[in-house]
Amino acid sequence: MYAGAKKVKTLPGFKLLVLFDNGERRVFDLSSYLDQGVFRALRDPAVFNSAHISFDSVAWANGADLCPEVLYRESVPVDETQAKDGVDESELSPPKAAGRS
Repeated sequence: MYAGAKKVKTLPGFKLLVLFDNGERRVFDLSSYLDQGVFRALRDPAVFNSAHISFDSVAWANGADLCPEVLYRESVPVDETQAKDGVDESELSPPKAAGRS
């Protein structure tokens, strides 16, 4: 069983900083998805930056989403260097209320 996503922040280079409900902060690189289906729209910075938490997944305004299993499995833990480079948990966005986009 994987941890669910609790908060998310978009980062440069089509990366996501995700706080999981087990307390881990991990970085997910979305760039390999940008040539596939609904994820193509995420090349637009406005769409990419609409990332938010929907239940325990990351979703976007265009309807794209990633399940927590993929987010966790394909992400890497935040290390001390990244933390010093401005990766700050306090900047993570809170979950959106259900039914809002």
